[in-house]
Formats: sequence, C-alpha cells, structure tokens
Amino acid sequence: MNVLSTHAVALHGMNARGSQRTPTSASTSSLIARKNTTRSHNNTKKNINAARHRRQRSIIRSRAISDPPSKSPSFDLSNLSEIAERRTRKISATGANLKDWTPSSYRAREALQQPNYTDQSEIDAVLRHMEDLPPLVFAGESRKLQSQLANAANGNAFVLFGGDCAESFKEFRADNVRDTYRVLLQMAVVLMYGAGMPVVKLGRMAGQFAKPRSEDLETIDGVSLPSYRGDNINSCEFTPEARRPDPNRLIKAYDQSVSTLNLLRAFSNGGYAAMQRVSKWNLEFMQGSPKSAQYEKLAADVDRAIEFMHACGIDENHSVMNSTDFYTAHEALHLGYEESLTRLDSTTNDFYGCSAHFLWCGERTRQPEGAHMEYFRGISNPIGIKISDKSDGDGVVSLVKHLNPDNIPGRITLVSRMGAKALREHLPRLITAIEDANLNVLWVADPMHGNTIKTDNGFKTRPFESILEEVMAFFEVHEKMGTHPGGVHLEMTGQNVTECTGGSGNASVSQTDLELRYLTHCDPRLNASQAIELSFMMAQKLSEMKARKRAKQE
Repeated sequence: MNVLSTHAVALHGMNARGSQRTPTSASTSSLIARKNTTRSHNNTKKNINAARHRRQRSIIRSRAISDPPSKSPSFDLSNLSEIAERRTRKISATGANLKDWTPSSYRAREALQQPNYTDQSEIDAVLRHMEDLPPLVFAGESRKLQSQLANAANGNAFVLFGGDCAESFKEFRADNVRDTYRVLLQMAVVLMYGAGMPVVKLGRMAGQFAKPRSEDLETIDGVSLPSYRGDNINSCEFTPEARRPDPNRLIKAYDQSVSTLNLLRAFSNGGYAAMQRVSKWNLEFMQGSPKSAQYEKLAADVDRAIEFMHACGIDENHSVMNSTDFYTAHEALHLGYEESLTRLDSTTNDFYGCSAHFLWCGERTRQPEGAHMEYFRGISNPIGIKISDKSDGDGVVSLVKHLNPDNIPGRITLVSRMGAKALREHLPRLITAIEDANLNVLWVADPMHGNTIKTDNGFKTRPFESILEEVMAFFEVHEKMGTHPGGVHLEMTGQNVTECTGGSGNASVSQTDLELRYLTHCDPRLNASQAIELSFMMAQKLSEMKARKRAKQE
C-alpha cells in the first residue's frame, strides 16, 4: 500500500529544481490581499513582468511524485496516446482547458480569506523556499483515491472523513495522532462490517490548519486585533505579537504535516491496522459504557469472520488483512501554501495539489469567478465543495461543470452542511438539479457546522442528538430520492474531550461537563465514545436501507 509520503520517499522521486530556478516575482501582493486593488499605470509594466516570471516558475516546477507504472493502479499504458493528445491540447485529466492556467493564475482573481502579512519580502521568501520542499503526497495516490470515491458514488462504498476542526502546534503529539487514527479505524470497522460495504478513510490531518473567519478583526474590551486564522498563520492568544500573521508558521505546518504523514504510514502498514487487533483498540475511557459492550460483541463477530477467512486460505498476514489505505484531506484555504506545493505529474503531465490527497473549498470561498475556483479548476485531485441550504441548484450545477468538464467519476464531492430541518427541505432540490444534469458527484453529509450552539455558560458546543438527527435525515432523503448517501464528514478526536454534549450512558456529556476538558482551539469535536456510537447508528441505518433495497429488487 502506497498512500502516504515522507521526506525520504519524496526526495527519491524529486527532479532537481535549484539549478533551473527562474527569477522570482517582484510582487505577490495579490496573494495576501483580501481583495484585489486597482494598480496604477506606473506599476503595470512591473506586474506584467512579475506575472511572466511566475508563469515561467510554474512551468519548471518539479514534477509530482507518481507511483511507477507497474505499481500505480490508475496508470494504464493503453492511455498513453490519450495522455499525449491532452498534453498537446493542454487539457487536464478533468477536461479543463489549461492554456491560460498555471498554479499562480488565481492571483489575477479576488482572493478571499487570505492573511494580511505585514512584510511582503518575508512571505515571498517563505513561499519560494516551500517550492523547493518535497511534495507531501503522490499524484498516483490521489488518482487511486479518486477511483475509490467513484466507487462510493455508485453506491458500492461509504466514505468517512474525520479529524480535528483545526490542527494545533501545541497539541501535536504522536499519541494524539494515534488515538484519532485508531478511532477512525474503529468507526470504519463498525461501518464496514455492519453495513456490508468498503469504507474509504480520509483524515482531516497533516494540513488542516487554516480556518475561514467571519471578520478580519476580533474586538475584545475595545481592543481590535487580527482574527485567529489557524496555527499556520497566527496564534490564538489575544496579543498583538501572537495575532500578527507569521509566514514562518507555514514552514512549521509543513514540517508537522510531514511528521503526521510518517506516523500515519507506519500505522497503516506496520501491523497497527491489522483486522485481528480490532478487539484490542478499545480506549480506556470507554470501559463500562453501553456502547463498549456492543463494540466488543462486534469485535468478536469480526474475529470469527477472520477465523473463517483463515480457514478459506486467506492468512491473517495477508496484506489485505493487516494494512489499510488511509488518505489525507484539508480545506485549501491559504492559496500561497497550496501553490507552493502544486506539482506537475511526470507520467500524465497533469497538475496536482500535493499538500493532500483530497482538497475542499468552503462556502466562503467558492465564488465561481474567485481565486479559489481558478486554482481548483487546474489541479486534478479529487475535490470537495461545501454546500448549504442557501445554495442555488443552477449555481451548484454550473460550478460542478466548471470544475469537472468531462464529468469524471470521483472528481467532485458535494458536502452538505445544513442542519436536519433545513436538509430535509433543501437537499432534495439540489439532488434533483444534479440528477437532471446527469452529473457524477459523491454526496457527503457534514452534520457538524449546521448544529453549533452557544450555551448559557458561554461554551460553543454541538448536541450529539442534533448531529445524529442530521445524519439520519441525510440517509432518509437519499433513500427517498433513490440516490446514495456516500459518506459523512466529521470533526472528531481520539481524545477524551468534553466539547459536544450528549451521548450514551456514562460517556454522556452535559452542559456543566463542558468545562472539564474543553480543549479545542476552534470548533467543538466529537470525542471517541460519541464518534463510535455514531458509527453504530450509521451502520444500523445503512444495513436497514440495504435490506429494503434488496427486497425491492427481488
């Protein structure tokens, strides 16, 4: 299994770039400005030259790492003529016209949610340095993920996104990465065995740092400072120095992402993900809860299934039984970071965002003519688009066509975030619009963001019951519409936090419990017990839906 890269592996496949560097841009102010400004006539010539230099630098940017043809599941020698034709026509793997696209062409568009750096030369130097760093993921891995997402869109798999709302420098420890990974595997086993279908696993990890903000400034007691935008940009402490956007934090975020990916690869391939270990994964604080007993019963059932497979000749040491595919995903918010880690794949000549396998765009930055959509249209990764009850059906259809002109399966994931009541009312019309346009998309529910409330004692929280209700509404709407509920996108952690209220038995969190272990830097997360309980509920619902579908076909 090859789904995660490290420094060593990355360097093995890198093309030398240092000797080929072209002059860097004289100005990158459009990157960090929240809105484009009208430039004076005297700066026109300089900007034209800067754009030309950026374009040249993009062209010679080092190739993305691809698996060798013999090992890449998506590399087909019969497609070489098609690839050559696309190269000539400058058409991407998704059908996008790249004649006027480069990894930096978004700079001519309005870029929202970008930090306002005070020292232009400092951010320029950091981004130039990052262009020489190894990419974090393989282009071939992203293609493999896309094929699995296409399978899920066809109703043959389920997709599980999970991880922190925003990764933290302070909370980064191997144990925390391990615990979140462990809970995601537990959830996947529950879903896979209970629902009877493969589970595609993606972690909001190794890059999920930047967060969009409603306002550029935060005001406390009459003092206004830049809003906290994530640890890769500034710090959450309310002081002028902490809130100053610091370009060097991008390097620290990259380094932490490399370390996280190293751990995830080791866990995925080193025996930690072995199916026969499932009954040993239970976290200590789950002991005694009602769901712990239910989970142990399921683990025993899985053990018996493994014994049966062993009797059939499938040994427990077989790679299928002791390793797993695990992918990374994050919101591609900081465009400078994404541009610096964009690479040209040497086997297909397609551009890939190599900061993660899967990138998504939020509601605040998916304007059709905006900078983020310009960047997204040129990369060939599978991508996600967040939609809400305010989304217009025609607008969503137009955006999907813009980002996936050839309607490639697995390319587009639509992530709904509405709240249960709004979802039941508005999701059907969006499904109808997509179905009428015959577009290939994967439908995923984000039951977190539409269910955030503030308690009387000042804590931001999310009731578990509201989260569960939205997931169930998502399943029921798709069953009624005859479409497939392809997955869920959760903010959760393996830590025993008290951030979301509710849950079962002794593991239930009350509003008065929130102050006990409220550790999030941003939005509240499900703890391990709540996440696993939710997976049991989802597995049961999916199993019932599958049985009803089978009965109709008989």
